[in-house]
Amino acid sequence: MSGVRLSLGPVAELRLDNPGKLNALTVGMLAALVEHCGAIERARDVRAVVLTAEGDRAFCAGADIVAWSGLSARDFVRHWVREGHRAFDRLARLAVPTVAAISGPAFGGGLELAAACDLRVVGPRATLALPETGVGIVPGWSGTQRLARLLPEPALKEMALFGRRLSAERAVSLGFAAELAEDPRAAATAIAERAAGLAPRATEVAKAMIHAAVGEDRGAAIEALGGGLSAAAEEKAEGVAAFREKRRPEFSGR
Repeated sequence: MSGVRLSLGPVAELRLDNPGKLNALTVGMLAALVEHCGAIERARDVRAVVLTAEGDRAFCAGADIVAWSGLSARDFVRHWVREGHRAFDRLARLAVPTVAAISGPAFGGGLELAAACDLRVVGPRATLALPETGVGIVPGWSGTQRLARLLPEPALKEMALFGRRLSAERAVSLGFAAELAEDPRAAATAIAERAAGLAPRATEVAKAMIHAAVGEDRGAAIEALGGGLSAAAEEKAEGVAAFREKRRPEFSGR
């Protein structure tokens, strides 16, 4: 069991499924996130994604301490930290809009995972925290980087340096969450369904442009935009045809 389930459709659902450990993230779950994101990108009918979690006790308690506590410093950095970044970056850079439904505590890696989505909806019981310094480590899956673009510096320092937690209401007031809803999954799905009804290519390009502006994989975003523009031009068709016919291409400039 991977600990992450995927349901495909116009609004796909990624569901954390490790409720016995408060959906704490394991190596297998990180690998499953990468695999599922690949499946979402390959599914041509997916227009938006909702990230949610199994059970009513927590959205995600963070990284499974059992999974990383025995690692050497070398393996912790080279494998654990990098694998988390690989999974979260894959989610953040999906071409389609993503919405996280946070119904309970989102701590550490769970908060960083939610931050990798485009929007977040919180329930009344949602609380946000970065408790890493309490166990002798620091946020390692973009908690000091991506979160620094989404939260004011004082609020981020409250969590990372002082161990304070943010309530659902405060998360909304700070702009980290789009709304507070009694049923965050239903609210997130409604938002995703709205996005799914918009022009898919225009939405994809808009997301890439925003990501380029804020520094989310800026290089890849700019090259994707340039590649899409050139691929849509007649020059691409002529270049490919000339290559196949073993002749010199004749570019018209259109």
